[in-house]
Amino acid sequence: MEKHRIYTMIFAGVYPFYVEKAKKKGRTKAEVDEIICWLTGYSQKELEEQIEKRVNLEEFFAQAPKLNPHRKLITGVICGVRIEEITDTLMREVRYLDKLIDELGKGRPMEKILRQP
Repeated sequence: MEKHRIYTMIFAGVYPFYVEKAKKKGRTKAEVDEIICWLTGYSQKELEEQIEKRVNLEEFFAQAPKLNPHRKLITGVICGVRIEEITDTLMREVRYLDKLIDELGKGRPMEKILRQP
C-alpha cells in the first residue's frame, strides 16, 4: 500500500509553519518547541538535530525517544477528523501535534495543552 504523502514531508519544512501559526497569535517558538518535546521526548538539542537532518515526518516520529503516554488524552477534531477515531498510528501522531499547535494558536494555557491525567 502506498504511504500517505504527509509521511514524506520534511519536518524542517513543516516546523516553520507551526512557529508562524503560534507567533501570529502572540505565542512563541519556545512554546512550540516545548509542545514538540513534550509529545515526542526529544530534548531541545535533539529536536534541533532532527530539523538539521531534514528527516521526514515518518522518521521524526519513528526516532522519537519516548512518545508521551499522556498524548492519548488529546481528543477532538483536527482537519475535519476526530483524533480518537484515526486508526493509522502514524497519522494519529501527526494529528496529535497538529491539534496541540492549534490549541496553542487559540490561546489555550500551556498547562492545559500539555495533558496530565
